[in-house]
Amino acid sequence: MAKTKGDSPLMQQHNAIKAKYPDAILLFRVGDFYETFGADAVKTASILGITLTKRHGGDPNSSELAGFPHHALDTYLHKLVKAGHRVAICDQLEDPKLAKGIVKRGVTELVTPGIATGDQLLQQDKNNFLCSMHFTDSKQQAAIGICFLDMSTGEFFIAEGDQDYCDKLLQSMQPAEVIFTKANQKKFKEEFGTGFFTYHLDEWIFNHDYAREILLKHFGTHSLKGFGIEDLDIGIVAAGAILHYLKDTEHPNLQHITAMQRINKAEHLWMDRFTIRNLELIGNGESPTLFSTINHTVSPMGARLLRRWMLMPLNDVAQINERLGAVKHFIIDQDGQQQIKKLLQATGDLERLISKVPLRKINPRELVQLGVALENCAALKKYLSACDNDYLLRLSIIINEITLIKDRIKQEIKENPPVSIAKAGVIADGVSEALDELRTLSTKGKEYLLAMQLRETAATGISSLKIGFNNVFGYYLEVTNVHKDKVPAEWTRKQTLTTAERYITAELKEYEDKILGAEEKILAIEQQRYESLLAALQDFIEPLQSNARVMAIVDCLCCFAANAVKLKYCEPTLHAGDELHLEKSRHPVIELQLPQGEDYISNDLLLNATDQQMIILTGPNMSGKSAILRQTALITLLAHMGSFVPAAAAKIPLTDKIFTRVGASDNISGGESTFMVEMNETASILNNLTPRSLIILDEIGRGTSTYDGISIAWSIAEFLHENDALPKTLFATHYHEMNELENKFSRIKNFHITNKELGNKIVFLRKLAPGGSTHSFGIHVAKMAGMPNKLIDRANEILEQLEEARSKGSANNIAEEVKKLNDPKVQLSIFDAYSLTFEEIRKLLNDIDINRLTPVEALLKLQEIKGKLG
Repeated sequence: MAKTKGDSPLMQQHNAIKAKYPDAILLFRVGDFYETFGADAVKTASILGITLTKRHGGDPNSSELAGFPHHALDTYLHKLVKAGHRVAICDQLEDPKLAKGIVKRGVTELVTPGIATGDQLLQQDKNNFLCSMHFTDSKQQAAIGICFLDMSTGEFFIAEGDQDYCDKLLQSMQPAEVIFTKANQKKFKEEFGTGFFTYHLDEWIFNHDYAREILLKHFGTHSLKGFGIEDLDIGIVAAGAILHYLKDTEHPNLQHITAMQRINKAEHLWMDRFTIRNLELIGNGESPTLFSTINHTVSPMGARLLRRWMLMPLNDVAQINERLGAVKHFIIDQDGQQQIKKLLQATGDLERLISKVPLRKINPRELVQLGVALENCAALKKYLSACDNDYLLRLSIIINEITLIKDRIKQEIKENPPVSIAKAGVIADGVSEALDELRTLSTKGKEYLLAMQLRETAATGISSLKIGFNNVFGYYLEVTNVHKDKVPAEWTRKQTLTTAERYITAELKEYEDKILGAEEKILAIEQQRYESLLAALQDFIEPLQSNARVMAIVDCLCCFAANAVKLKYCEPTLHAGDELHLEKSRHPVIELQLPQGEDYISNDLLLNATDQQMIILTGPNMSGKSAILRQTALITLLAHMGSFVPAAAAKIPLTDKIFTRVGASDNISGGESTFMVEMNETASILNNLTPRSLIILDEIGRGTSTYDGISIAWSIAEFLHENDALPKTLFATHYHEMNELENKFSRIKNFHITNKELGNKIVFLRKLAPGGSTHSFGIHVAKMAGMPNKLIDRANEILEQLEEARSKGSANNIAEEVKKLNDPKVQLSIFDAYSLTFEEIRKLLNDIDINRLTPVEALLKLQEIKGKLG
């Protein structure tokens, strides 16, 4: 906001601060309100739905104004941030009562979508990641450094990779904000799309030496070898830029960021953005997803970890089997599982509680909750240490009981304290002798004054004596004029009234000083003790975070165990071979959406690199082809998470990549048609497959002409069969011509989804069976969808003509038949078949006098019409 002539000192101060944060909405504290001015006010009023007013009513230089009470900050802040705005919170830095001239103000925090710690700004079951990306011009495979940091938990991840890998990480981590240099704005948009909130920084910040220095200073180390990232030069630049950004946005207290974790590509099963979308792993909450189906964790930190496990599954048999073994333990020990779940539920979100300590945002009630969490950590450690499972035993060793802090919280904080330290009553009795004395003085003041009054009345004989108080003179002894000659000489007169005199004594003055300063002193002592406790907690942030990680892991393992029992999942066998064998497999999401009493039809499936590398799957629309494709991929994914799977038995090869091409979608804003998107996704699969890939293809080639589509689908199947990697593939198609592939290639087998025709109806049996299908029953599906009968009849006529032409064995015949379909002679009328026009039939009927027509004549007329038809 430009400075205008006649601006008040307050507005001059506002404009100077706003100039430092031009791209943020400035919440400017004025008294008991946060005010916004000018363009900020217009945006704020629109987003929050509050009144927009004008400063200096009729002044032509007046500007817009919108504000809200300071105590409502949490109510409104999250709305501004979720609307995609950066918000600078400008507070009063001194007591207005003590200020000389204008109150000193400054920005105390800059909140952005990626830097959020307030509960209302965060989603409980999802991390709120800030992402930093450093692009290089290197032609090497790893040309991008990428980091993810969650300020609300302290989790810090670092990686390097090419565009495809970084795209996969972005889809998995789903950052709330991405930062990079201004020069890379166009590049980011072209390579990763527009679905992210982005912010650009100056080029000089993305410098390796500067980044390394800022990281070493933050962690207090001499090198980065301890984090296993010393060789990630590009990633280090991105990591340093994140820490710079945090400090630049007024976030200096980062003690809860205690380590960096390296993301190694080889340690995780790969899924690109298309697979994550096509398998419906996560969503916007409107329809069921895999995550919403399997998430029965009992703590927010467990839910966040489960989401990460799902989007970044393991690719190591030993680690997967560790999880499976622990899940089996909790299945067997049902009582122990229930006991642990109660502990975890009562613990709450330990990860985010810890992060509030260095930020000084943890309130007394949350501190009590932290104490409860520590008690539960001790109980969990006791349980795990008695287990006969090696993985759970190792987890028990990681847990730190931290008895010192646990006991301090229990001893020093009241059981049910107020929510704010600004209100007295947080520190327990017996912690501070001075505090106890002040509380006694404050709570027993009336009794003390009454005792003094009775004592002085007895000593002086003044029966009307009373002790009072007012804001001007403080405490006083009031004596009516009748008894003023009895007033002792040592009393000091304070005030004269018409009918009485008011006095003060040394004892009363001393008491006044004590009681008037008691509340202020009580608050000061409580805040001092509270700060002391928080300072002590700072030394235990890292072990507390370790405890939280263990609790999140155990929560996920118990969740898997509960799912296995409730949903009848089996333990998968992971192996180093190539055979994928599922018995009575089911779709984990669909089976729970069926109407009550209806069972999901399970299916067996076998894929290997020897004789059944690819299945060509045909069958009617709506018969369940897509469900079988997806459930195969989802079962493979669940197994790599360390979960039991929806099947009677499952033998699953170690898989490094799952690819899917399912459904129709377009990218209008990017200028890409449905077919172009389909080809892009398929090309990505064919260029990245490996011997351990699982490929799911559904209806390749639908977006173009029939012959083009068949040609593309056929050549893709050939390519996958002949590729040296021999990837396991499920290929669903409506092109029945693809069934011929089984006769030409040794490792391609035809399967279909069974159905039964009852009259002119079709019943989908949803069972997988060998052999190809030659009918799609698309018209039946159209009829089920409610298409007009007239249209259905016409469609059947056209289908009959085309199939008859195809049976003649010539594509030219089909083309000619299509031309005939456009002939005006072909109309939706039964009369064309008998060389009669509609007008002729109408004339014949109009000539009949129904009122004079006898039954015999009616039969004769009917016979006449029938004869003509014959």
